[in-house]
Amino acid sequence: MESGGRKMSAEKKLIANPMLVLREEFDDWAVLFDPDTGDGYGMNPVSVCIWKCLDGNHSFADIVSKVKQEFENTPEKIEQDVREFLDELENKGYAGTEIKKI
Repeated sequence: MESGGRKMSAEKKLIANPMLVLREEFDDWAVLFDPDTGDGYGMNPVSVCIWKCLDGNHSFADIVSKVKQEFENTPEKIEQDVREFLDELENKGYAGTEIKKI
């Protein structure tokens, strides 16, 4: 997956790293697991909603809109929060804009 700390532009459509495993719990929280490193990353329901949009078909605006539809009382800074989360995923290599063939 391509990463490198670039900010997600409005037109960039991220793809979730297919090597990671999302394990959803009964309370809508989840753990994102990297089987190569053994690392786990806790995710709240909003993070899970965003993760499920990382299919290469959703723009930043699409993702923000989906979060607003799915959750009541989103904060005024929701766009900033979503952008920061997506940047974090990209920086960790959990999401990117292309899949490199090995």
